[in-house]
Amino acid sequence: MTVARTWGVVLTGIQGDLVEVEADLSQQTPGFTIIGLADKAIGEATQRVHNACANSGLPLPRRKLTVNLSPASLPKHGSALDLAIAIAALATQAPMDAASLLTTAHIGELGLDGRLRPGAGVLPAVVAAMRAGVRKVVVPWANREEAGLVPGVEVFGAVSLREVARHHGLEVDPVDEDPMPLTGTADALEDTVPDLEDVIGQRDAVEALILAAAGGHHVLMSGPPGAGKTMLAQRMRGILPDLGDEEAVQSAALRSLSGVPVRSLTRTPPFEAPHHSASMASLIGGGSRTVRPGAIARASGGILFLDEAGEYSAHALDSLRQPLESGSIEIHRAGFRAVFPARFQLVVFCVRLDTIQMLGAESSPEGPRWPVCRYSRCSQRWWRASCWTARAPPSPRSPTMSAIAICRT
Repeated sequence: MTVARTWGVVLTGIQGDLVEVEADLSQQTPGFTIIGLADKAIGEATQRVHNACANSGLPLPRRKLTVNLSPASLPKHGSALDLAIAIAALATQAPMDAASLLTTAHIGELGLDGRLRPGAGVLPAVVAAMRAGVRKVVVPWANREEAGLVPGVEVFGAVSLREVARHHGLEVDPVDEDPMPLTGTADALEDTVPDLEDVIGQRDAVEALILAAAGGHHVLMSGPPGAGKTMLAQRMRGILPDLGDEEAVQSAALRSLSGVPVRSLTRTPPFEAPHHSASMASLIGGGSRTVRPGAIARASGGILFLDEAGEYSAHALDSLRQPLESGSIEIHRAGFRAVFPARFQLVVFCVRLDTIQMLGAESSPEGPRWPVCRYSRCSQRWWRASCWTARAPPSPRSPTMSAIAICRT
């Protein structure tokens, strides 16, 4: 057949769109052209596909080959369409099963030797294909476990372009090749987290964390260095409920977009602790062509921990206001808009709460108490109201801390 069609997926943030890849052979000057609002990376796919096909023993026909990416008005970026372009181009002349091509989405980048390279964002791409009605996907061998996390989708992990062509009915001899390994750091989330029972003392701080976890409140803590603020924050997600099916897939998809290899579907709420030198873009996400999720998106469903909050820049802290109110973050760029989830619990720690003052001289067997109803240096950028009463500032001999569970508004 001179016209062949198959499917690919392009991502815009965590959302994906199904792209029809159609290739056509015509009696014109030999060449290879890709049309359909493609970016530089897809434009360079002509050379990658040409060399990969030749080195796989599947040379492209020496005629005018035109590949159209539909819908043409949708901006397309990245190298994940390499495999779909190559298979559609080969199917214009090679005898492949047209029905198999039309019911399969191909996701993956090609190396010049014809092997498939693993990449980021495979999980959200498979989710997008499933939601669009495609129940079969072909992914690089190293990404097969990640793609298999989506229920209801038949996943074929391929090592090379030649193996994908055999999968679609082309009669070629099999060749043993080593799959390309995954790159990037291992998945940092673990199924086991530190237990809050390990904390000895700090009864008030533990009570505030339990209250915040039960009610979904944000937390502001203060205390001297070494009082155990970071230790408590790391153990807070251990008392949060496990993620549901949809939340777990969403959390894994965000990690996949960030370039973290995903091998299993963890139910543990995420925990993000960016350094105080983090920029606004690293917190909320961004990018000029390929948008990546920031810390607030990766913490969705879990905890965003800001240690030494007074050291963060004002712009970075102010950028958290809108996501905290709406539960999502929209990143606008010329030509597209990406939306990421941002429903997290904010845990803020600082050493001093300078402007909170002692009100009244009431005392109790446990010592004087003071209502937290003033602005603090670390919290004045966001909220005024508090839903918990903290104890008096710690004495030098008693390195305890004051804790505040701050209501969401």
